[in-house]
Amino acid sequence: MGNEYFYSLKPMQYSVIFILIVELFERFAFYGIYYTQTLFLTGAYNEDWNAGFTSVKAASFVSMSTMVAYTTPFIGAFVSDSLFGDYKSLMVGLLVFYIPGVSLILLTTIPNLLGDEFNETLLTFGFLFLWPLGTGIVKSIVNVFGAKQYHPLLQSSFIESYYVSFYTVINVGALAGICIIPIVAQRSIFIAYLIPLCLLIIGGICFLSGTPRYIRTPPRQRRDNEQLFLCGGKDGRKPNPRKPKSTSLFDIFSICLLAVPFNVGYNQMPTTFIVQGSVMSKAFGFLDVASLNSLDAISVLVFGSITANCIYPYLLKRGIKIPTTYKFAIGSVLGSVALAWAIVVDKMIHSTFEQTGEQVNVLWQAPSYILIGFGEIFTVSTAYEVAFTAAPPDKKVLASATNIFCVGGLPNMICIALIHFCRRWFTNSHGNENIGHVEDYASAHVGKYFVVLLSIMMFGVFINVLPWVKEYVESIEERASDLAKTPSNTPTSILRRRNDEENSPLLLKITPRTKKHRQYLKYGSGPIYSRTSSMRAGTSFSRKDGPDKIKKIQYKAISKLYGKEPKIRKIKVATGVDGQPIKVGSFDM
Repeated sequence: MGNEYFYSLKPMQYSVIFILIVELFERFAFYGIYYTQTLFLTGAYNEDWNAGFTSVKAASFVSMSTMVAYTTPFIGAFVSDSLFGDYKSLMVGLLVFYIPGVSLILLTTIPNLLGDEFNETLLTFGFLFLWPLGTGIVKSIVNVFGAKQYHPLLQSSFIESYYVSFYTVINVGALAGICIIPIVAQRSIFIAYLIPLCLLIIGGICFLSGTPRYIRTPPRQRRDNEQLFLCGGKDGRKPNPRKPKSTSLFDIFSICLLAVPFNVGYNQMPTTFIVQGSVMSKAFGFLDVASLNSLDAISVLVFGSITANCIYPYLLKRGIKIPTTYKFAIGSVLGSVALAWAIVVDKMIHSTFEQTGEQVNVLWQAPSYILIGFGEIFTVSTAYEVAFTAAPPDKKVLASATNIFCVGGLPNMICIALIHFCRRWFTNSHGNENIGHVEDYASAHVGKYFVVLLSIMMFGVFINVLPWVKEYVESIEERASDLAKTPSNTPTSILRRRNDEENSPLLLKITPRTKKHRQYLKYGSGPIYSRTSSMRAGTSFSRKDGPDKIKKIQYKAISKLYGKEPKIRKIKVATGVDGQPIKVGSFDM
């Protein structure tokens, strides 16, 4: 007997909303603490009570925490896929690691609570272990668990919009955390960190309240002779010839690699863009370059809503689906324009200083942030989507961890290598790397570094429009789709499933997809594969079914399955010497 799952007609309102609340508050807490931790460690918020770190030590401390946060998604993936399942693993990450980690960080902000001296050991345990470990576990699971609330076949078109909404929620939380926590921290660092802790507790309560509504799939049982899935190991069992070949984690990794060129440019916002904007004058007397980072989140919110509610539905009604590689290419084009504009701004800084000695207004950087934010919709959110839809059924969370590594881990490694290789372009006329003043920046050659970044981004455009790359990605997605459509039930449960699905409320709304699925249920209990590996619905060939009992499909039914009327060119019948009919001609389907 298999597991029964009851999918809602409106998963977003029924169950997904509780999952998105957790993601919203988690991102609020992460970005709020992340952007204020360096100043807290160096004593900018409280000169009398702090860790006493230097700027270099504080930056290294924060970087180490980030490294842990982007590595631990693989731990969360293993725990979810092999041990506890998505739901329980998410609860462990949130309640056992994330909230206790934030609590320890909060306690260190209270003077003399844990001793007369600042408790660096407790801070290290909370900031380098509990908090980033909880971040990695939650981050790798939450998006997959939300997508699993949708029926994999009948509601597959909704998953695309879900991931756009999911990425929008990420940016809402990030924007709120960036705007609120730093401002509150200037008054009280304790209150600033108390806010995310309270929101995380509220998010956990909301998540628990939706427990009866979730689709909770158990983890696959690991076999003793199972080999490493990434390497394509075989388990020694006789393969099922009617079951399509499963995708592998290498397939997911190869697809996510196509978005790395964009992510290299995307990760310049908190580094090179800040360096450039620091020598520009504030807008309206108070808006500096750090505040412009919010334009990226705002851009994602605005264009994400337009894309999810207007662009994708418009194309869907006309039967148009943008290929995954073309989405990556569109995002890379937008990122290329953003970097090209950064080069223009660099030229403006140099020319204005040489002519007048004045600074350029920081608002000239705004188009770069906006364009990169728009590009994220077509690259980062698409990468999240394809990591779920094309992943093996029992490796969804591990595939999500692989995507997270390609979004944040690998691009940052490339960025560090690029900065080291191009560091001479960040040297001023005095021979040092201090270019925080406009006169020093004007003597450096940061614009050349932007040219390198533009070249990488353009390479992303080029590689994603290649026909063979598009075909390769589509072949992986087709294999994943065929695998999702292939029944693996016993004959008895197949009949029960067919009866249940034929009466499913998900099929009450007539769409081309539901029509096709109705025909699939009516005319065949399992797929039959031709030599070209195409899927066709056929009859069931059980041992009890002899040649006389095989159900025949009339040619008119084929039009219902494949959307067009078969054209019969010509049929001629002749009789041979043995009296048997001889057919001449052919069917042209």
